Amino acid sequence: MLKKIVAVLLSSFTVAAFAVPLGSQSVLVVEDGTGKVLLEKNSNVQVPIASLTKLMTAMVVLDSKPNMDEAIAIDKQDVDMLKHSTSRVPVGATIARRDVLQLALMSSDNRAAASLARTYPGGMPAFRSAVDAKIKVLGMSQTVIEEPTGLSPHNMSTAADLVKMATAASQYADIRRITTDTKDIISINGRKVEYHNTNRLVGAKGWDIGMSKTGYTEEAGRCLIMRIKSAGHNATLVLLNAKASSARIMDALNIRRFIAGSDEPEVLPASSVVHHHHHSRHRRAAM
Repeated sequence: MLKKIVAVLLSSFTVAAFAVPLGSQSVLVVEDGTGKVLLEKNSNVQVPIASLTKLMTAMVVLDSKPNMDEAIAIDKQDVDMLKHSTSRVPVGATIARRDVLQLALMSSDNRAAASLARTYPGGMPAFRSAVDAKIKVLGMSQTVIEEPTGLSPHNMSTAADLVKMATAASQYADIRRITTDTKDIISINGRKVEYHNTNRLVGAKGWDIGMSKTGYTEEAGRCLIMRIKSAGHNATLVLLNAKASSARIMDALNIRRFIAGSDEPEVLPASSVVHHHHHSRHRRAAM
């Protein structure tokens, strides 16, 4: 009897996976609350995770219960010397920690994330220890995080581990709120600057997103973590190493339809996928 049930489950699961065309190299979609696997593809393959790292950075920083009003001065140590990605946060700017967290999570700013780790109680060594401890507590046995931004290709994980991280991160009200803001205006050196969410689906019509984080480096490809609600169903999805932003968006659309119980895969007109970026390739590093 048990064998029969397993066989049925496996066959229906395989059919479900094939019914949803997925461009991302690794995918895991899990039902919130029950942990039931809805879709899976290469979920135990260890790959670079780019700026998905910043969810871990945010959790560890918030766990230390810092003064969120305290001003952080962006330092030359915070500048990306690995990928030379640009930042709209100038060295010397003094910004409240809550705004620095906003920039790190919503706009995926690397200097902001680096400064959060640098100003962690006990500095970078203490930050790294706290990250390692958090990884252990969450049971993320296939995860290595060496630095706070995700620029390093040595920050590695699996879709299975990242679902654990996403579930933990979604327990933080600050992380839920910041990652689902479409934009924010932050005062930089007395000038009001508008910053936008790196995930174009946040705030888009038809999307109910509870948490979000994008990632991109050349090594990691296009990555995405989201908690979404579709037709009354709540799920967490992890997409790793899509080759283009359009593929990442298409996967997310097809997963949303699948969760809602729709059998028809979505085919987007090209115009709705292409966002006209004025960013250089470097600027997008670790987004």
